[in-house]
Amino acid sequence: MRSTDYELWIAVSIKGFSPFIEGLSPVFNDKYWNRNKEHHLNKPVNHSMDKTQPPSSRLLSLDVMRGSIMVLLALESTRLYENLEEVNGGHLYHNLLQQFFHHPWHGLRFWDMVQPAFMFIAGTAMAFSLEKQRRQGIGWNDSLKKMLRRSFWLFFWGVLNYAVEADGSLSFELWNVLTQLSFTTILAFLFFRWSYPMQALACVALLLLTEILYRFTHVPGFDRPFTDQQNFGNYMDLLLMNKINKDGWVAINCLPTAVHTIAGSMAGKYLLQHKDRIRMLFIWAALTLTTGYFLDMAGITPIIKRIATSSFTLVTLGYCLLALGMIYWWVDIKQHKNYLRFFTIIGMNSIFIYLFFEIVGARWFNEYVGSFSNGLMNFVNIQGTAAHIITSLIIFTLEWLLCFWLYRKNIFFKL
Repeated sequence: MRSTDYELWIAVSIKGFSPFIEGLSPVFNDKYWNRNKEHHLNKPVNHSMDKTQPPSSRLLSLDVMRGSIMVLLALESTRLYENLEEVNGGHLYHNLLQQFFHHPWHGLRFWDMVQPAFMFIAGTAMAFSLEKQRRQGIGWNDSLKKMLRRSFWLFFWGVLNYAVEADGSLSFELWNVLTQLSFTTILAFLFFRWSYPMQALACVALLLLTEILYRFTHVPGFDRPFTDQQNFGNYMDLLLMNKINKDGWVAINCLPTAVHTIAGSMAGKYLLQHKDRIRMLFIWAALTLTTGYFLDMAGITPIIKRIATSSFTLVTLGYCLLALGMIYWWVDIKQHKNYLRFFTIIGMNSIFIYLFFEIVGARWFNEYVGSFSNGLMNFVNIQGTAAHIITSLIIFTLEWLLCFWLYRKNIFFKL
């Protein structure tokens, strides 16, 4: 990135932080929110940048769930979990912290469910977006063009994210969540107008196709369906990218994880049609959880995140449905909306903050802030792990404040 780009980010950050540092606590208060709601939603927007106003009526639970996901990812990008791992907190502490790292192969941890939730909530949000377009009189062909354009930009940013290696060499990788989402979004859109049974059959077909590809394509050296570095997914990576991921991730995860996005769109469509009846979400959750765990415990298909096996897809889908159902019930039905702004502010600019901490943060911002923070920590004689943890929290705080500044300026980035 050029020095002029750095100066731009610094200018944006400094300009944004000064107006609200002194009054940060009122942000989470409903009186503040209600008093300023009309101001935020109706303030004129400078259209010289790619900015759009949020709709006047939002499903708050979507922003809460999306914001929660982005908070977890943003904290991970600051290396907070790695820094916390250095703390000697005993056996229970270590086991709890391991939930914030991917399982090495066969098994499931909390962190393995973040990416499926990201894909799932994108499908749910798509359902509400398509309904809004329908009310505005936008036809299917125009919606398809918008979706293709969105998928192109998702793919572009996903590839760009890992296009430059640490040594400066160029790289082409398809393992990023955005590249996966560019594919799953198109499928979810194409199936959106189908009936629920037909959409469910499409999901089953994608999982069966994945099983067939892994089990019955006997490529020499890649004929062990559930073995790392020796499965069909690794073979496809050789064909697509001429390399295999050393950690076991495979590009064709986009096939089974398309089920997350399709199911998310189904859940969104259901909420649009049955705003006060969410029992079916919990029934679907119970069905997918039971089926997924049965496949694993019966020894049919193991739960493996890195190749997104069908059992993994079903189990994580069940948890996504449970999470959406509970958050929707608590926030949108029971109207418990106090102190959610921490999540919604970052959730309303999820694409922006994801690209920020993945591209700008990883390549410059984190190190730049860390140099100041670590110097300050040394000055007050705070060193080692404690200093690293504080630095991670400072980086995250600055990123959140940047989202808050965008929110106050009524700037919402969309693809």
